[in-house]
Amino acid sequence: DTDARWTVKFSKARPGPDGKPQIDIAVPHFGYKSHISIDRRHGLIRRGKTTDAAAHDGARLREGLIDPNNTASDVWADTAYRSMENERYLANIGRVSRIHRRKPPGRPMPRHHARANATKSAVRAHVEHPFAYQKGVMGLVIRTIGMARASAAVTLVNMAYNMKRWCWLDRRAAPA
Repeated sequence: DTDARWTVKFSKARPGPDGKPQIDIAVPHFGYKSHISIDRRHGLIRRGKTTDAAAHDGARLREGLIDPNNTASDVWADTAYRSMENERYLANIGRVSRIHRRKPPGRPMPRHHARANATKSAVRAHVEHPFAYQKGVMGLVIRTIGMARASAAVTLVNMAYNMKRWCWLDRRAAPA
């Protein structure tokens, strides 16, 4: 596949039985990545983008993930999306950045940033639910060749997730 790329995902290893930190785990991945923006209130996927696995997340924010028809002004995202360009972009389109702050290298996170990140995590965690559902229940594995086919597969899975989510929301709203 000439469009797919390699990337390495790092995972924090749990402390050993003696309490000493273990070596972090690096897992190589080959393929594609799905970037989504969701409706905070209902959990529906509003926008999606498929890239190769090595593409940096931060640049995707300025490539159409923000829905201009969305009336919410806050943008919640993890630290991969924090950059000066993204902060300027959000300010220029009238959005409020609620993007996680990075921990300063070699120093502990300032308390006020840690508290703010904890608050942001409660909202941002809702974005992880569609990914977990798509990988787990739906068994999403991209086995196509080429960006166009991978993008089509991810788009179809996003649509199927939205239909499942819509049915759940509809059942919840029905009178008993």
